[in-house]
Amino acid sequence: MCSRGDAQRSGRVAGRSAERGAPRPGRSAMSRSKVAIVLCLDVGFTMSSSAPDEESSLEQAKKVMTKFVQRQVFAESKDEVAVVLFGTDGTRNDLASRDQYQNISVHRSLMLPDFDLLEDIQDVIKPGSEQADFLDAIIVCMDLLQKQTVGKKYEKRHIELFTDLGSTVSEDQLEIIIANLKKTGISLQFFLPFPVDVDDEGGDTSASVHSHIHRNPFPRKGLTEQQKEGIDVVRKLMHALDEEGGLEEIYTFRESLERLSMFKKIERRPMAWPCQLTIGSNLSIRIVAYKSVTEEKVKKVWTTVDAKTLRKDDVQKETVYCLNDDDETEVQKDDTIQGFRYGSDIVPFSKEDEEQMKYKTGAKCFSVLGFSRSSQIQRHCYMGNQVLKVFAAKDDENAAVAFSALVHALDELKVVAVVRYAYDRRSNPQIGAAFPYIKDAYECLIYVQLPYMEDLRQYIFSSLKNNKKCIPTADQLSAVDSLIDSMNLVYEADDGETFEDLFKPSKIPNPHFQRLYQCLQHKAFHPNEPLPPIEEHLLKMLEMPSVVKERCQGPLEKIKALFPLKEVVKKKDKKTAQDIFKDSSEDGPNPKKPRIEDEEGSFSIMKLAEGNVTSVGSVNPAEDFRILVRQKNADFKDVSQQLIKHIDQFLENKGSQYYMKGINCIRVFREEAVKLSKVQCFNDFLQALKSKVEDKALADFWEIMMQDRISLITKDEAKESSVTSEEAEKFLAPKEKKNEILPPTDEGGDVDDLLDMM
Repeated sequence: MCSRGDAQRSGRVAGRSAERGAPRPGRSAMSRSKVAIVLCLDVGFTMSSSAPDEESSLEQAKKVMTKFVQRQVFAESKDEVAVVLFGTDGTRNDLASRDQYQNISVHRSLMLPDFDLLEDIQDVIKPGSEQADFLDAIIVCMDLLQKQTVGKKYEKRHIELFTDLGSTVSEDQLEIIIANLKKTGISLQFFLPFPVDVDDEGGDTSASVHSHIHRNPFPRKGLTEQQKEGIDVVRKLMHALDEEGGLEEIYTFRESLERLSMFKKIERRPMAWPCQLTIGSNLSIRIVAYKSVTEEKVKKVWTTVDAKTLRKDDVQKETVYCLNDDDETEVQKDDTIQGFRYGSDIVPFSKEDEEQMKYKTGAKCFSVLGFSRSSQIQRHCYMGNQVLKVFAAKDDENAAVAFSALVHALDELKVVAVVRYAYDRRSNPQIGAAFPYIKDAYECLIYVQLPYMEDLRQYIFSSLKNNKKCIPTADQLSAVDSLIDSMNLVYEADDGETFEDLFKPSKIPNPHFQRLYQCLQHKAFHPNEPLPPIEEHLLKMLEMPSVVKERCQGPLEKIKALFPLKEVVKKKDKKTAQDIFKDSSEDGPNPKKPRIEDEEGSFSIMKLAEGNVTSVGSVNPAEDFRILVRQKNADFKDVSQQLIKHIDQFLENKGSQYYMKGINCIRVFREEAVKLSKVQCFNDFLQALKSKVEDKALADFWEIMMQDRISLITKDEAKESSVTSEEAEKFLAPKEKKNEILPPTDEGGDVDDLLDMM
């Protein structure tokens, strides 16, 4: 056991160190980028004692330290870490004298964390047989930080103390320690095997939203009188350092393991991108941009080494080029050239050609092309792998005034700037939108890349509005509303004012990175063992929060009842020889087979025997039409009349199977008319078809046309057309129906049944 000794002497040591290492006023926060951390571990005999089948406090503390150092190593952090042990059998520190600061050892000085430190924590650090005052250990840590950070730039200096508070503690220097911690700006955290309120009875039970959702998993155990006294000292110390949030810096071992179970992300320094924001040729504003959001990728540090020596130099790669002939004749690299596959041909394209082809941007730029309403920039058009925050250049008052005026004008008018962005002269230019973003602390522009024409994917789907079976009932709508409410990811307390986000994607680390680091760390210490299983927290990371899962069970049962699922067994049609060799159109449709087969993909021996197509037949009129109009010297009008004749025949039969064959013909007719610039021919046909449909009361057929959005060819699709998009949309709408009884079709089912079957 060590004694504190002369109180005034201890005070002088701490005070002198504090004055020497105090941060200089005026130093900017941007110039300090790393943190000095001391891990102070209690290895006294009480830390190694434990009940049967329980892990000792020392082993738990070492696990927390291991997780912390692992995070620092894989994050490539520039923070420096030192280790101080107290309760050791020996003494090794600069403040030690005959009866002061005994059984306290500086195990490792400040330096970057590495795998050697991980090995020390796991294998070298052993339990001691002595005890030491944790306040003495804090003074040793402060002295170490002061001496080893002199002349260096650190953003923060920090002490993390791991103890079970089982040793005696003397409060005679507590006020001096508090004063010097405040003066030097050194922060302090405690890690204990139990929560500090474990012995509270009938105290303040008002819990925060966080504690209400995340219950404390620690059982209440009896504490010794020494531990209770230690808790009182810790409370006094942390309250004095921070009256409001001091106790929040006291963690339990288990809580820390849960928080540290995820590897820390790699720290990135913000890289400024200076440029000129130009509007026209006369207005230029100095700006600087930073990446706000960007995709993080695994650093490619994989290399090929010899399996036995594990040395990269023992492996040499050699690439040989050979002709694709029987002898595999070797070709020198100088005799090769890169080529671009264009159809079935390969176009030679040398490196010089590639350099000449590249777009020359001149220089980096951020040029405003114009302005647009913010509502015109659709959210689904945001693309690219980064988001930039653009600020006025630092220390340029004129730029700040002009930039602020631009941002506020955009915000007030609810418009965005459409800009041309090029990172440097070697980069291809982008088109993007710059949104105004105004906060209390700063204001900036948010730049997001927008797509070019080739980047857009246009898909047309049938409308659900005209399908009666797709219209939900009032009960179904109400059930879905209830489900959405129950799955709300914002927790609201009973007072209606306290909120907490239950699922924060910005706080969820990439599971791929976490698993990779877990496996790399395991292989570093256990190279011959198989990889461990995926940790449970990784599997649960992207699952629904338990609170939400419990809350939505009722609405889900209601959804299940209102939206029943029925298994549809698909029957396989058996093909007979008669089906293969017979033209099915001769005797009319088979009522037992209402399904329409894929005309292009179906196999038929009749097809093989047809030879060259000379006219539009009744078996596969759409494909015949497509083949004929693409032949040389083909008369499009004559071939289209043949196709129209078959379409009329299909409509006369008034069967759903014939309707679908007619729709397929019309669709192919439209496609070929656009490709071959025969727009007027198709539009005239479609207008005549609509008149026939109205005269012959074929409303069910026209409803299919409406659902498939088959209308007149517009001038947006072909320049030969004079029809606008509005006229084409209006053309599809049926005329107002009078109260009349429509004649029944040959088949009893309606169009909706046919669509479901398809």
